[in-house]
Amino acid sequence: MFKRIAAFTFSVLLLMNICGCVALLAGSVAGAGTAVWLSGKLAQAVDASLEQATEAAKNAVGPASFEMTSKEGALGKTLVQIRSKNIEGEKIWIDLHRITENRTRIDVRVGTVVGDKAAAEKLLKKITQRL
Repeated sequence: MFKRIAAFTFSVLLLMNICGCVALLAGSVAGAGTAVWLSGKLAQAVDASLEQATEAAKNAVGPASFEMTSKEGALGKTLVQIRSKNIEGEKIWIDLHRITENRTRIDVRVGTVVGDKAAAEKLLKKITQRL
């Protein structure tokens, strides 16, 4: 029951951030644990704290130099952003959003214009394997 509520809530939150019928359809079809490609980025909710997801993302990026920022909310960190570049020189954006204490939404984008979905999927898989 909790997973269904979480999936519904996650879908609604995604829909609130996006405009357009295609995005509306993609967000409503997506369930918990499924990565969704929206606006050139891949988004997935995971059962992990923001801190755990941040460490997994830093390890997935590897020894490459990266810039990390975080935004504080009333209950502590609510968003962590990691910026880096891959071997090909493409920009990497990883945004980690706290949903609950033990649930985090990970947004991954690789590339600048439309995003490289295959590279984003590979990086997101690396992150989720480290959780």
